Amino acid sequence: MIPLPRRLLAEFLGTALLVTVVVGSGIMAQTLSPHDVGLQLLENSTATVFGLAVLIVTLGPVSGAHFNPVVSLADWWQGRQSRTGLSAGELGAYIIAQALGAIGGAILANAMFDKPAITWSTHERTGTPLWLGELVATAGLLLVIFSLTRSGRTAVAPAAVGGYIGAAYWFTSSTSFANPAVTLGRAFSDTFAGIAPASVPGFIVAQLVGGVIGLALVHGLFGRAVVGTPEPVLPNPDVR
Repeated sequence: MIPLPRRLLAEFLGTALLVTVVVGSGIMAQTLSPHDVGLQLLENSTATVFGLAVLIVTLGPVSGAHFNPVVSLADWWQGRQSRTGLSAGELGAYIIAQALGAIGGAILANAMFDKPAITWSTHERTGTPLWLGELVATAGLLLVIFSLTRSGRTAVAPAAVGGYIGAAYWFTSSTSFANPAVTLGRAFSDTFAGIAPASVPGFIVAQLVGGVIGLALVHGLFGRAVVGTPEPVLPNPDVR
């Protein structure tokens, strides 16, 4: 197994660059299409699809390319039955690395576009329809990721995960954050992709509930995890 410090660096870097892509493309979309919100969303979602796919391909062989505390939590939970996946200590370290990476990614995006390094978002995103959207987005994401690993098709994970997130940008009311770390990071930028700090807890609760539902659906479709079940998103190679 790859040493934990290298995996944490991959999770920090991957989450940071993912948030940089999301926030940076949101700022660029506002600049290029200031009066067309639909076009802004198209530009933002397109960049995110390609950016996420590339990050999974690049960093997946090191850390598994979770970049998402809900995915890491699900990996830890599944590992209790399959004797694989993250330990409790590794889970905590992954979540910290992801959260710090998300904040760093937002700061980097702000700096690239000559904005204050930290500007709290004023974009309120709250209410039952948006929380339901986050629940659906996160449940679907877990269903995609773990169905691929349970069926031995992780080779298509970059395209499938990126494609799902791109679609969910458009079919969910919340535009599919589906990631507590990314949600936290997006609070640090008062731009198109931002979320007001007061709206963050509701989104994270909905994402956690969605993660539970998604994993329950995977168990319903494929049964309980057994010894040797692969890890998401991409299994870590057994090398040092």
